[in-house]
Amino acid sequence: MGSLQSAFFNTVPKKDFFHFFEKSMDEKPRVQPKKVVDFLEFSKNDVAAAADESPSSVRYDDKMPIELRERIEEWAIAINLVGSFFNEANKTMMWFKVPNPLLGNMTPRDMIRIGRSKRLMRFIQTALGENKKAE
Repeated sequence: MGSLQSAFFNTVPKKDFFHFFEKSMDEKPRVQPKKVVDFLEFSKNDVAAAADESPSSVRYDDKMPIELRERIEEWAIAINLVGSFFNEANKTMMWFKVPNPLLGNMTPRDMIRIGRSKRLMRFIQTALGENKKAE
């Protein structure tokens, strides 16, 4: 039960380390998409490719497509999960930019850019789960 429980709770970061979310009028946390995109240093075309959207539909206001908002929210959660492990912004940023041999020598940032964010999220969750077992 312990490892299942740890895997279950590895889907949500302990805190919003990078302040990607804000409270909305209905008190639900709402992703601030531009902050996430800026963290990843993505262009409009990068966001479009990563979210499988047309570049013309990429926008960061209330009229952005729901699917795009959901993709960016997933990226924010992944970034915060890694941030909660390192507990330091610079190390987290570096982790996303350095090629990782366990990801086929791709950077985590590039995994997101080519539309493999779900695979990256599974990798992050597995690594966090393994780390908890080792503690």
